[in-house]
Amino acid sequence: MQRIIFESSPFYLLLCLILALGLAYLLYRTTHPWTRTWNRILFAVRTILAFLLMFLLLGPIVRQINNIFESPLFVVLFDTSASIREATDSTRLHAVEEQLTALRTGLTERGFDARITDLAGEEVQSPRYTATTTDLNGALKKIANRYEGRKIAGVLLVSDGIYNAGASPLYGTYNFPVHTIGVGDTLQRTDAGIKAVLYNKIAYQGNKFPLRVEVQIKNLENQPIQVSLLQRGKVLAQEIKSSGNNSLLVYDFQPLANEQGIQKLDVQVEVKPGEHNIRNNRASVFVEVVEGKKKILVIAPAPHPDIKALREVIDKNANYEFILQIPGMDRVSAPYKPEDIDLVIFHQAPDMRGKTRALFQQFAARPTSLLLILGQQSDLRLLAQQNMPIRFDTQPRDYDEVTPVINPAFSNFTISAEANTLITEYPPVSVHFGKIRLPLSATPLFQQRVGNVATDKPLLAVDMQDNRKIGIMLGEGLWRWRLNEFDRTDNTVGFDELFGKLIQFLSTTEDKRRFRSYPLQQEFSDTESVVFESQVYNDIFEPVYGNTIHIALADEAGKKTSYSYVTSPGNTRYQIGGLKEGVYRYTSTTTIGNKTESVKGEFAVTAHQVELQNLTADFGLLKKLSENTGGRFYSASQAAALERDLLKDEAKSVIHTEESFDFLLNLKWVFLVLVLMASTEWFVRKYYGSY
Repeated sequence: MQRIIFESSPFYLLLCLILALGLAYLLYRTTHPWTRTWNRILFAVRTILAFLLMFLLLGPIVRQINNIFESPLFVVLFDTSASIREATDSTRLHAVEEQLTALRTGLTERGFDARITDLAGEEVQSPRYTATTTDLNGALKKIANRYEGRKIAGVLLVSDGIYNAGASPLYGTYNFPVHTIGVGDTLQRTDAGIKAVLYNKIAYQGNKFPLRVEVQIKNLENQPIQVSLLQRGKVLAQEIKSSGNNSLLVYDFQPLANEQGIQKLDVQVEVKPGEHNIRNNRASVFVEVVEGKKKILVIAPAPHPDIKALREVIDKNANYEFILQIPGMDRVSAPYKPEDIDLVIFHQAPDMRGKTRALFQQFAARPTSLLLILGQQSDLRLLAQQNMPIRFDTQPRDYDEVTPVINPAFSNFTISAEANTLITEYPPVSVHFGKIRLPLSATPLFQQRVGNVATDKPLLAVDMQDNRKIGIMLGEGLWRWRLNEFDRTDNTVGFDELFGKLIQFLSTTEDKRRFRSYPLQQEFSDTESVVFESQVYNDIFEPVYGNTIHIALADEAGKKTSYSYVTSPGNTRYQIGGLKEGVYRYTSTTTIGNKTESVKGEFAVTAHQVELQNLTADFGLLKKLSENTGGRFYSASQAAALERDLLKDEAKSVIHTEESFDFLLNLKWVFLVLVLMASTEWFVRKYYGSY
């Protein structure tokens, strides 16, 4: 529907008509070589043409209204998890698929926009039941989000009602009815299967680590259930418990981490007579056994709340071991050898009284990384004598109260935006007043703000001296930062992130190898590809490309497989698919110059069998889901009734109205009419010999 809107008074239309008649009259009132009939025709053409031109100068606007009819959407959602394939008769499942394909055709003929999707939200023609987990609520949410703004007439969920990921679909809210078809086996069979295995993924060599096995019991009379823990086929431990009336039995083991590297442990539950599903009687876990924790030594002349704040950060990381030494105290928190220390934190040490002087000189002469936290007890002269990267022009006697200002140019590690926001609100710390000199190699992480004035003086900086990293915090009172953040937010996320990353950076040894090749993860699923990253550097550690990378894999049985690829800019990764469960050892080699460089390591591939833990269909959940959303439940044998019921519904399209405005002058047909009229008048006049 179109309508012309005038921005000017309708009086101007009458004026345009009068002017057009006057112009035509002046032109055609005299005698011409053509007949009177043609004169009248040309008079009319000139009048209309002049009127239209003057009318267009008034800027009329065309308002156009278009109605768009959108078909209602109907989605058939297939639960494509592996439990469907394992517990459902393939012939019956294929029959259901054919009936639903026919249903889709029937819905389309009745005016619906019918689509078939899987759990991942992808449209499919023929479902493949390979999903390793089932998230019914997530799949329904994907439909709601993907087709937001459209009218969804309904969703038909074809499932066994078993979910093992995400929230229960019964707790979800959907703006469309969910019809359900129950497939699978609802028979409660005898089963004693592994529900979960709980363990630490990292263990330290020589230590025992806890491993808990939860066994779920179904339809099993009171009898002993034996669980075994094995490694390379050898039984490490066994435990027997009576099932009684319990539906869940818990077994606790304490294996010894005696070999460095990734260790595979197998858990087996004794198979009982009558068990239909024995695949959930076995599970494998992979534990990375590391040589030992990184040792973080804190040396201070006296107890201080800053030490407690730092300890809270260090103890949260399972890879760190906190050691405290305060000279004059009878005991050290843990024994250590100086050569085994990865980072030394000197809190106000060396001190003016000399209690920590010997320890400071000992570690200053070693390549151990340092974090210096200065305070009122710090001996600044001794720091200068030991070539520490900080100088004061004159011995400071006063102190400033300063707050941190983040240096955006700092690039050694990144601090999240959330932590940055929290850090800017920290209270002041006490720093020495005076002119500070740092070497050009030092990079400030924080600078000082005195009152409301931001200065270029560093507050927290890091420096590199050969292979040693040194961090310098020029003020004490870190405990106030942590306490203030907890008071404001009920947590210490910003403080923990800041000092956690600082300690990690300082305690990590720089990798100076010219060839690096490693898997992106230590553990992969058997359903995903193993991805290797390889990097090659020249003598000045610039990345170079074009090297051929050879990767040799060896599985637990010693079987070797070789792969190779050539690196290029933007292509330094290589994917290896199809690996079965187990521990794999790799050797990557390449040639740099005339020398062969190699890297060795290992990774694990795990088989996820969560879909095999429970094969008993839950039609009760599907019925409840349909009731909650206004849908209907059908069994697989009732697919014909489902098709009949759904095809009774009328497809009620949604009408969307679009309104557009455009100047009449911009329409092409108006231009063509004007050109045609002007051309006709010109041709007739020329034909009869007039000008």
